Amino acid sequence: MKATQIPIQLARRVIELPSSSTLAVTARVRELKAEGKNVIGFGAGEPDFDTPAPIGEAAIDALRAGQTHYMPVPGDPQARQVIAGKLQRENGIDCTGDDIVITVGGKHAMYLALQALVDPGDEVIVPTPAWVSYVPMVQLCGGAAVQVPAAVENDFRITADQLAAALTPRTKAMLFNSPSNPCGTMYSPEEIRALADVVAAHDRVVLISDEIYEKIIYGGIEHLSPGSLDALAGRVVTLNGMSKAFAMTGWRIGYACAPIPEPGGGAVARAIAKLQGQMTSHITSFTYAAIIEALSHRADDVETMRKTFAQRAELMYNAVSAMPGIVCPRPTGAFYVFPDVSAHFGRRTPGGRTVDSCVAFAQALLDEALVAVVPGDGFGECGRAHVRLSFACGNEDIEEGCRRMREWIEKLD
Repeated sequence: MKATQIPIQLARRVIELPSSSTLAVTARVRELKAEGKNVIGFGAGEPDFDTPAPIGEAAIDALRAGQTHYMPVPGDPQARQVIAGKLQRENGIDCTGDDIVITVGGKHAMYLALQALVDPGDEVIVPTPAWVSYVPMVQLCGGAAVQVPAAVENDFRITADQLAAALTPRTKAMLFNSPSNPCGTMYSPEEIRALADVVAAHDRVVLISDEIYEKIIYGGIEHLSPGSLDALAGRVVTLNGMSKAFAMTGWRIGYACAPIPEPGGGAVARAIAKLQGQMTSHITSFTYAAIIEALSHRADDVETMRKTFAQRAELMYNAVSAMPGIVCPRPTGAFYVFPDVSAHFGRRTPGGRTVDSCVAFAQALLDEALVAVVPGDGFGECGRAHVRLSFACGNEDIEEGCRRMREWIEKLD
């Protein structure tokens, strides 16, 4: 007799969890290209460069040398010390190798940091527009994400007054990202100090600083790590990784720096490592050598890529700004622009569709002009008027994609 099939009930946390809009767009572009469609993809937040060869060779050498066994959960001690030295030297952060946990990508570092700090009912301040995974990660911890919207007129930067108004006795952490994904803009050192002073006035609040794009800056603004500020000593978790600056997205190498003592003698870094020990143990053993090579010897490669992104930023900004009805702040960091396209809501496309949202705008643009952009609604409530374009692609793609987009907009009725 055949057993009765009972539907499996998925966990509510998964049912209610939104999918990543950026990954969905990237997957759709791959599908269309596999069908032979000539799609211009402005969706992926991934450098189009190859990983510098010496970085790969360092990993190959480690693999051949037999570095294929278990390593300490926080990471290889030498790699952790190299990361700490980088943070001391370049970022002014007072830390040691014991404050570092090497994680399975920057996304994993963020998730672990939140899980280590946030209890159900805690509030986490999220300046928006923000990376699509911030709010869902807070919610997976049982926390409440308090979105603080930044104005396009202020290049998507919140003010100290806005932050002060959002803080409550339930606030446990603030997420901070500069340069910004999805906005492509960044905070000045003066603005960061003003925000830090507000956080410092609330003893319970920890600032989690996502600095994954720190090397990709070109607008004349100096990068400042909040973890270097005396006002926030012992109150900052700094997150970074190898993906963006070193074109190592597929390597999945991130890290958290948490020189934060806790009552009772514990440490946030040890808490993050404790969580990782129950999840992934550690990253792939032979890739630690790649971290050491990258941070110790590949600054020239990073600078070469930065200069290319700076040139592309101008090309993309000029092309998007010239499109009818588009409002777009000038990018100063990362490799994104986040234009306001709401002037075209309510219009009809050449294919007869009504553009009633950023999602409809992006879907019609892809279907009718074969240009992929990411709808802004996934980046926070204030992103609903926007779409994100990545210029982590060649000049020809930027020029052709923007030409198609402009011509499609000009045909809207």
